[in-house]
Amino acid sequence: MTLAFTFPGQGSQKVTMGQQLALDFVQAKEVFEEVNDALGQNLSKLMFEGPEDELTLTENAQPALMAVSIAIMRVLEANGVNIADKIKYIAGHSLGEYSALTAAGVFSLVDTARLLKIRGQAMQKACPVGQGAMAALLGLDFETAAEVAKEAEENDICQAANDNANGQVVISGHKTAVDRALLIAKQKGAKRAILLPVSAPFHCSLMAPAANVMKDALADVNMQAPTVPIIANISAIPTRDVETIRKQLVSQVTGTVRWRESVLFMGENGVETVYEIGSGKVLTGMVRRIDRNITGKSCSDAQEINQLLEQLI
Repeated sequence: MTLAFTFPGQGSQKVTMGQQLALDFVQAKEVFEEVNDALGQNLSKLMFEGPEDELTLTENAQPALMAVSIAIMRVLEANGVNIADKIKYIAGHSLGEYSALTAAGVFSLVDTARLLKIRGQAMQKACPVGQGAMAALLGLDFETAAEVAKEAEENDICQAANDNANGQVVISGHKTAVDRALLIAKQKGAKRAILLPVSAPFHCSLMAPAANVMKDALADVNMQAPTVPIIANISAIPTRDVETIRKQLVSQVTGTVRWRESVLFMGENGVETVYEIGSGKVLTGMVRRIDRNITGKSCSDAQEINQLLEQLI
């Protein structure tokens, strides 16, 4: 059976995330401690106990979600799993791309934690609170959703930010433009058009200051070629070239997350099962919507880890 691993993005965080993993597996506990040390912050306490509003902050949610994904990967590795031998592709949704790259050996865990802290802070600072927004347009294809965003722009910014699945597109930009887009989307046949509870307008050109910050941060980080080809958000095709990955991570901050196309590429190239490694099951649901021929499974707790080990070992 041909497998791919995917890694979740922001929105999959919740209080208690990783707590049971730390109790069940020493490797998971060690990952959380390593991330705490890298950040000079007791992030694991925030993950395990909350408060939720603090965990949800972009600068905390991003490294926290990565930590859970890598904790699971370390458990798999400790039990003899070499993803280079078992997995055809990896991919991550937005910040999950950093988790995927860490799993494939491009970044060290310490470097990833620090990069995501920088990324989260830079994204939050890029647009003043209240000026930006994101909304989900349900029931429209990507091309129609992109047309809605373009029509709503006027003198503002509004872009298609996430092409998540069939009939599930997220737009991002100035709140005034996003509000206009909600009305236009309904006129064009959207089943639902709803504002999302996010702290910043991710994956649009309002994030340009954050992209500049990440360009500088990534220029100074040691990177190795991935052991498994990564399907990049920005291109929806795989690469193993380090400099290409570095540039794509910068472009990703303001560019569209091409998730639907990424999953379609997997299916067209023989992937039969996609495992979501980390907190939640958001990507697993998307896989089922995108390609019925691919089986989507989650791997987030001891039971699911053991089931995956039975398949891989």
